[in-house]
Amino acid sequence: MSVQVLDGATIMSFVEDDEAFTGSIQERFVLLDTDHNGVLSYTEMLTELQSLRVLETHFGIDVETDQDELNRVYDNLFLLFDHDSNGSVDMDEYKAEMKCMMLAMAEGLGFSPVQMALEEDSLLMKAVERECTSLIK
Repeated sequence: MSVQVLDGATIMSFVEDDEAFTGSIQERFVLLDTDHNGVLSYTEMLTELQSLRVLETHFGIDVETDQDELNRVYDNLFLLFDHDSNGSVDMDEYKAEMKCMMLAMAEGLGFSPVQMALEEDSLLMKAVERECTSLIK
């Protein structure tokens, strides 16, 4: 984990760079697809959903969370990804929903730079790294 500075433009630019975004999405999808069948089951997606830590922190501090509430949130998030309601998430569904999430984050951040603690392999970190690389060129 490292602290980085980013804004909505950093994320937007990353998502709009189809090669960089699609490559990052494919890498993440392959890591999550532990049985290598080309789709993500609920169990495989749960790893990704839990990494979001939707309700387990409050301003970065761990808080006690009702497990039933947390399970309902994860169930509903999975349904957002499973566009065709077949019980699994394919690459196109995963990419489409991740794109929506990233664009929502960009809109929420706006264009004022903020400092964030980012996981090394997260999509947000990849967006920051892409921006840094483009500034050096």
